[in-house]
Amino acid sequence: MNLLNMSEGAYLAMHSLALIAGRQPERLTVKHLAQELDASQAHLAKVFQKLSKAGLVKSVRGPAGGFILDKDPEGISFLDIYEIMEGKVEKSDCPLGKGHCAFDDCILGDDFSRISNDLYDTYSKINLSNFN
Repeated sequence: MNLLNMSEGAYLAMHSLALIAGRQPERLTVKHLAQELDASQAHLAKVFQKLSKAGLVKSVRGPAGGFILDKDPEGISFLDIYEIMEGKVEKSDCPLGKGHCAFDDCILGDDFSRISNDLYDTYSKINLSNFN
């Protein structure tokens, strides 16, 4: 998987977790987050199943229930979130993540590789503590 392709699920995960981190210790429901992000509540619920399974959030039941972070926000990078949603990402000279190319030099140019690797570095540096 490469970072230049981001699914709606990864987008929703990053934005939802940034909102939760910024409003701690408040608990936010999937319904509330879906309204704030103008997203499908059903789709967001599936995103939170993945995030919960990965140990990033936990659900608190009851009248004041909702989701909270289950990990220190400083220890959760955008790259971590992206990889939970999309799969493992590695830096690559090929923007498509291919190990072999029919051309000696990338026909897309070095810019695509540089942009992808810069995005990797940026996502690994941004963590949820940036939003508290």
